[in-house]
Amino acid sequence: MGVNRLSSNSELQNLDLIDLLSERHSLVRGISERAWNSQSDIYISNSEWYIMARIYKKQPTISYITKNVEISRQAIHKFIKNLEAKGLVEINNVENNKKEKWIQLTAWGEGCYEKNEGLKAQLEKRIADQIGVEQVQVLKDILKLDWGI
Repeated sequence: MGVNRLSSNSELQNLDLIDLLSERHSLVRGISERAWNSQSDIYISNSEWYIMARIYKKQPTISYITKNVEISRQAIHKFIKNLEAKGLVEINNVENNKKEKWIQLTAWGEGCYEKNEGLKAQLEKRIADQIGVEQVQVLKDILKLDWGI
């Protein structure tokens, strides 16, 4: 699927900002997911990637993740258990605290994360080739702004 083959141009023209963001997000997430799945034997969901991004090169506590990720606490625990079962993360007890646990990517988990980052960089390049490097930078800058909402 190409970068611009989401909907007809006339359909996109009639969408508001929220729906345009949603359409483009769904498109690039789908392309990214297919790129990973075509090169790997292990399935990793978008939510699992999202959690892995919060863990990469860090050792956050599980409670930190639940407070800073827009996913329910129960779902986060489920995703973390799935990641652990796949050998992508390890869960450790916080010293002197029987309740709290911290989490980190395994070496294999880091490798998967880094490989996926490369696939996303390739997709970003495809988008830049289509709409222009400057346009991609402007879009990224706009998305990084504080929207006050």
